[in-house]
Amino acid sequence: MNQPDSLDPSNVERLWAPHRAEYLDNQAGTYDAENCPFCLESSGQSDEQLIIHRGDSAFAVLNKFPYSTGHLLICTNRHVALYDELTVQESDEISLLTKQAMISLRKVTGAQGFNIGMNQGAVSGAGIAGHLHQHVVPRWPADSNFMPIIAHTKVMPELLTDTRSKLLEIWGK
Repeated sequence: MNQPDSLDPSNVERLWAPHRAEYLDNQAGTYDAENCPFCLESSGQSDEQLIIHRGDSAFAVLNKFPYSTGHLLICTNRHVALYDELTVQESDEISLLTKQAMISLRKVTGAQGFNIGMNQGAVSGAGIAGHLHQHVVPRWPADSNFMPIIAHTKVMPELLTDTRSKLLEIWGK
């Protein structure tokens, strides 16, 4: 029995996700400080606020294009690209917000593990290379199911606004 080649585009079912066009149309990774979505979020100018917490030099925000429910980004307030360009205050606050994100996500989502990381520079896969951000992605046992494997699709079980409401209720408690 021959299995279809999963890399052949003609063998992939399509699940339309038109909200992703905004991300792709903005040529991910090429934002400057004037049109950077993280700068807009940090200054309160964003049309669609997904902020969980604002600190003195960093903030926590739900990822608009999440890998899983509760996927948070810890971003600097300042438009800076690389970790080694941070001030001590910025790196300390990123660390503290990452810890708080883990505590809060465990309470809200029951996460039993996390993927935490930064892609620095466009060549490393950073979608917004000019503005440092750390991903905090909650994980659960067997959370990789048949959908990504068979249907090449991820299923998000909760709306971003619902996740945000739950996180706002317990953040820092």
